Amino acid sequence: MLLLLFSAGGPLYAMESKDVVEVIPRVALRPAVNLQGYVSGLFNYRGAVVPVIDLCFLIQGRPSCQNLSSRIIMVTPADELGKDQYIGLLSEGVTDTLSRPLSAFQNTGLNTKSKPYLGGMTLDERGMVQILHLSMLMEQLNPMRAAFDPSGF
Repeated sequence: MLLLLFSAGGPLYAMESKDVVEVIPRVALRPAVNLQGYVSGLFNYRGAVVPVIDLCFLIQGRPSCQNLSSRIIMVTPADELGKDQYIGLLSEGVTDTLSRPLSAFQNTGLNTKSKPYLGGMTLDERGMVQILHLSMLMEQLNPMRAAFDPSGF
């Protein structure tokens, strides 16, 4: 399975590449008011208003640094109606890809109930890599996604 490697607060994480539409440079975001702190803002992606979620804020509890290497990972998780909606995931850097089966990610035995979207870890020449399950992340953010109903704009 092909995985996209990215950094969020230093450590490396991976997500299945099948969920990724495109990786783009960081762009200017319109601030999103009255939303959770992990929502960095909104931007126009090919005619669609897209929310951008700060992965560093979700995982590490602090906003992402604004680096030249910062990237927005564009994903389209299907909603309950089977309709795709773009969502941007802000990372401090997208480094590479990795080819590993999901079975290569081992359970660490640590309690991750507060962040169920973070799965097991694997080792490679760059160090430890933890898997991020996009579907679980979207389930946790589901109330926030409702705020971005395109009919509401």
